[in-house]
Amino acid sequence: MLYLIDSSIYVFRAWQTLPASITNTHDEQSNAVHGFTDTLAHILREKQPDYIACAFDKSSGTGERYSIYPEYKANREPAPPELKIQFERCMEVAQAMGIPVFSSTRVEADDIIGSFAQLAQNSGRSVTIVSADKDLTQFIGPDDIFWNLARKEQLNYRQLTKRFKVFPEQIADMLALCGDKVDNIPGIPGVGPTTAAKLLKKWKTLDGVIDNSGAIANMQFRGAPRVAALVEEHIDTIRLARQLTGLVVDKSLPTSIAKLKRKMLTANTVAKRLVQAGTSEQRAKRLAESICV
Repeated sequence: MLYLIDSSIYVFRAWQTLPASITNTHDEQSNAVHGFTDTLAHILREKQPDYIACAFDKSSGTGERYSIYPEYKANREPAPPELKIQFERCMEVAQAMGIPVFSSTRVEADDIIGSFAQLAQNSGRSVTIVSADKDLTQFIGPDDIFWNLARKEQLNYRQLTKRFKVFPEQIADMLALCGDKVDNIPGIPGVGPTTAAKLLKKWKTLDGVIDNSGAIANMQFRGAPRVAALVEEHIDTIRLARQLTGLVVDKSLPTSIAKLKRKMLTANTVAKRLVQAGTSEQRAKRLAESICV
């Protein structure tokens, strides 16, 4: 099993929930690092994975999606300077624990996770994606797990299909139809996830929906003729959105599963590295002893 961690979501969650008064030995604000460290330790203690990777976002404003659609994520406030520093510390912490860390200025953490998930699946290895972001469910295959830590949910392919009313591999098409307000991705006005799911259940793919847009009017749901007209009217928007909702590939990323193998370090080594990253000696020792078996 390969564990892929959507790191940014857990860094932000710790930043928002833990008091800003938490500092490290470098006298830096460290609430996000503190929470993220606990998250990693929890995963390592519970699963003891041989293969694992943390994906971080470093493509804000520079990634390929911004060149496709400059308004992408324009609704989000930039991370404050004190949080940016903590992101760097979080990367140091993950590496101190022996976890491979990856980021890119061309693609997002989602793309890194998607690329590694495909790499594992193609080599016959199952995957657990650790995240709360529904966008990442598109990379879940029949033998994989989507682990939402906050909700204590570990959902498989079948359970995700039941929840979203589409197969995981249809999620990117669904978001292209209904849009995604979180990422400021445009969709068809007035078409939500429920209607998008109905269209994809009938026509399977986004191209299938577009090619059969005229026939949508004959589908048995309220407002079908209106939806048919909206699809035909917004074909360009749908195709643009689909470039944003799916996988964008960075060919510089590793293509060998061996690069995702956790380094099995001694407790003393982990503790020493955590101290270098700003963790107190007492906390570093406790964490190291809990994750090194």
